[in-house]
Amino acid sequence: MNLQGKNILLGITGGIAAYKIPELVRLLKKAGANVRVVMTHAAQQFVTPLTMQSLSGEPVRTELMDPEQESTMGHIELARWADVILIAPATANFLSQMTHGIANDLLTTLCLAADSEIIVAPAMNHVMWRHPATQVNVETLKGFGVQFEGPVPGDLACGETGQGRMQEPEELFVALQHYFSQSILSGVNVVITA
Repeated sequence: MNLQGKNILLGITGGIAAYKIPELVRLLKKAGANVRVVMTHAAQQFVTPLTMQSLSGEPVRTELMDPEQESTMGHIELARWADVILIAPATANFLSQMTHGIANDLLTTLCLAADSEIIVAPAMNHVMWRHPATQVNVETLKGFGVQFEGPVPGDLACGETGQGRMQEPEELFVALQHYFSQSILSGVNVVITA
């Protein structure tokens, strides 16, 4: 399925898996999607806004208190523009903030302002993923309607192996295709006769 004309807002948080996101943007653009990127301060330690701007073809947003962008309530405009919001990688810190409605940066604020589907792709150490606080946050977010893609078992950046690795860009791309194919059929009744 192509993603022609679909508006995908990609939120990048500060995990090492952020280095994989440029490939995801390339795949989305090749499929015809419109991609806008929001990066946290920590995300910018792993991949630059210039890289993401070059691949998305759109200015990258990094600041909530940007006088130019926020003069028109930019965080609300971004939230309303998106057909879907994908947070990848989603750190334990981000999941905690989102669970508790902490809106102290652009990404968390626009998530609170969003009516569109939010999908998160967690990435963290396997012990962090299994921690009871993280699992409570995951269950709470699922109760809010947030969809989860991963994490998956595998080799982690810390040198350990376990469930905590972010899905590969190709897997996230397929998940977005699946999301939009379900959306197309939502509310459609089919009658089969023989």
